[in-house]
Amino acid sequence: MTITTPGLLKTSMNIRIEPTREALGKAAATDIAQAIREELLSKPTLRMIFAAAPSQSEMLHELIRQPGIDWQRISAFHMDEYIGLPERSPQSFGMWLRDAIFDRVPLANYHLIEPGNKPEKVCEDYAQKLAEGPIDIVLLGVGANGHLAFNDPPADLDDPLFVKVVDLDDVCRQQQVDDECFATFEDVPTKAISLTIPTLLRGERLFCCVPGSFKARAVRDMVHEPVSGNCPATALRTHPRCMVYLDPESSAELERE
Repeated sequence: MTITTPGLLKTSMNIRIEPTREALGKAAATDIAQAIREELLSKPTLRMIFAAAPSQSEMLHELIRQPGIDWQRISAFHMDEYIGLPERSPQSFGMWLRDAIFDRVPLANYHLIEPGNKPEKVCEDYAQKLAEGPIDIVLLGVGANGHLAFNDPPADLDDPLFVKVVDLDDVCRQQQVDDECFATFEDVPTKAISLTIPTLLRGERLFCCVPGSFKARAVRDMVHEPVSGNCPATALRTHPRCMVYLDPESSAELERE
């Protein structure tokens, strides 16, 4: 169902709660596809940023099947990447996105974050690519600790950088194990490259998919806590065109009127 405000939830966010994780993915994909088609009516090309996580799987699965999307007019970026993984590691977010969507649709191009041995230089180069034009659409999720991309709390909501090297906190690293991306906590890298929160909020339209019980506390804080770096996802409340998609598990702790 669609939650209107003030409505059933005590929030000013645009939130849609679907009965299952699969329905969440389909609803989000349908809305995203419509947004892409609308934007391409007035723009020659689009630039999109994609999150890479199991929480995005159902949405991306449905998105690549949506009709009428001229993918050849779309350039793709992603929002974070581990530092220190072997080349072409299956845990790499770039590889994950290639398998999930980048290699499955005829994009104009896609730009991978490849940290290599000079992650700081990679941050500068990727920031330059992002700054070359507007960001039209951002597809993102929320971490178990409320992070956006790899901006763990306490995050800088006014970060002057576009892209930077970050340290991953223990909650974030444990989430990667819980998501079955890594076998053990020790296997999860401690550093990553991440787009900053102001960079994500530069997107003209944001679509945020947050399924699963692991995210219930983060969703509650995102909606009800003051906007601050203590829960980076609260920054989404400052964006005028952000749509959030939840399922019964992730919305379980929301305060209802």
